[in-house]
Amino acid sequence: MELTYTKAGDYYIPVLVLDDDTEYEIGIYGRMRQRFLEEYHPGTYSRMLLFGELWKHLAEIDAACRERMDLLIPAMAKWEGVTEALKASDQMEWVGRMNNIRSRAEEIILHELVYA
Repeated sequence: MELTYTKAGDYYIPVLVLDDDTEYEIGIYGRMRQRFLEEYHPGTYSRMLLFGELWKHLAEIDAACRERMDLLIPAMAKWEGVTEALKASDQMEWVGRMNNIRSRAEEIILHELVYA
C-alpha cells in the first residue's frame, strides 16, 4: 500500500481514498439496519465503515428485505384466501386483510434480516 501526501501549509496530510466507489441504493430497510448497527453494535458499524463494507452490506440487506416481502405477501394472501374475488365483492375487507398481511410480513423480515 502506497500513501501519497499533499502539503497544507507546513503540514503533509495523507490522501486517503476508499477502494469501493460504487453508488449504492439504500432504501428504508437499509437505513433501519444502519440505525440498528449504530445504536446496538457500534464496533461492527465502525469496522464496516472504516473498511468500506458498510454501504454494500446495507444495500444487500435492503435488497434481501424487498425480495422477501415480494415473496411473503402473495404467499400469505393465498394461504389466507385473500383473492381478487374478495377485492371485487368487499373492497374494505380486502384492504384491511392485505394491510394486516403486509404488517406481519414486515415484522418477519425486520426480525430475521434487519435486527439480527
